[in-house]
Amino acid sequence: MEIGKYRWKICALLFFATTINYLDRQVIGLLKPVLEDQFNWTETDYSNIVITFQAAYAISLLGFGGIIDRIGTKLGYSISIVVWSIAAMLHALATGTLSFAFMRGLLGLGEAGNFPAAIKTVAEWFPKNERALATGIFNSGANIGAVAAPILVPWILGIYGWEMAFIATGAIGFIWLIFWWLYYEVPSKHKELSQAEFDYIHADKEEKDENQEPVKWAKLFGFRQTWAFFFGKMLTDPIWWFFLFWLPSYFSERFQLDLKKPSLELIIVYTATTVGSIGGGWLSGKLINLGWPSFKARKITMLGFALAVVPIMLARYCDNIWQAVALISLAAASHQAWSANIYSIATDMFPKKAVSSVIGIGGMAGSVGGIFFPMIVGSLLDKYKLLGNINDGYNIIFLLCGSAYILAWLIIYSLAPKLEIAKID
Repeated sequence: MEIGKYRWKICALLFFATTINYLDRQVIGLLKPVLEDQFNWTETDYSNIVITFQAAYAISLLGFGGIIDRIGTKLGYSISIVVWSIAAMLHALATGTLSFAFMRGLLGLGEAGNFPAAIKTVAEWFPKNERALATGIFNSGANIGAVAAPILVPWILGIYGWEMAFIATGAIGFIWLIFWWLYYEVPSKHKELSQAEFDYIHADKEEKDENQEPVKWAKLFGFRQTWAFFFGKMLTDPIWWFFLFWLPSYFSERFQLDLKKPSLELIIVYTATTVGSIGGGWLSGKLINLGWPSFKARKITMLGFALAVVPIMLARYCDNIWQAVALISLAAASHQAWSANIYSIATDMFPKKAVSSVIGIGGMAGSVGGIFFPMIVGSLLDKYKLLGNINDGYNIIFLLCGSAYILAWLIIYSLAPKLEIAKID
């Protein structure tokens, strides 16, 4: 009997939601030079705006994870995208640093629901051997959003101004919401899902208590598995935030890239991350299908991609923009491959009823790291800008980027050397 493929339609919905999520948050990075001139921002001013987003994102992740475990993915995802789409559009009303920071905070509150909802959906709709691939596919939406932004935003900016760039991109979320309500439901209630596909999705020997009340998130801090995911996200998520929020201005300041025009260099970097996201998920899934234990397959895959980030330390020696594009593309693609697998590790270590809460905790940790890292970035860049060589500041930042993943992998391995599913009462 043919299994069916409806679960991949669900994955497509997650992909498009994540694309919109990253499109909305990437707009400000591309408009940074224009907004800096108009509002007289320093690098520290801009980092404070980024920090406001990260702080709100961190707080909301902790709350959204538990909320989604209680009210379900359909309603939880809907609330998230409505809030962040409205917040994205409201950026057009900002008149200075404080009002931009307020709008970024509101955006962070809404966007925090995306990954807890999406990862929980993957756990509900996919067996273990397909989860990393499904996660890699929907997570590649982050890269597509980042690719679309350098094309759409300069075009809208040139014709309609920076305000319309926020309005137009923010409005897209409401289109997605229509399709979400038309096509999504949990497998046990979905009328278009065949019995064969339902049985395939639930073929793994997992917990049988899915109807129990979701666990309180505070209780999860008592598990080593939670801390492994916590530190893995805290050390590596800030690197991705740096790629999103500072990479355009790095190319502009280091190589005089004109951000008022569509940028092939940025498109190549973010396209490479799509390959990394899907390829990283595919690779661990392939190893599992070859007979590797799922936990071993994911951790070996993550080690390989952690090592692949290290060459970004050589960016300081790049004489032209294309050398830098190559090194940064490799690092950014490796981050997304890492990300697809670290999310899947969380679904391996915890029962489905706790997945969204755990993802929220890990996402919160990543955002806390994302609060402190921009402080370092802003301080370094302002210092070296005053000294007349901002590139030395970027060189130090690339050294930190290159070492973060190895450290994160070592901590994960020490806290969770083998697969043990958290026993939650």
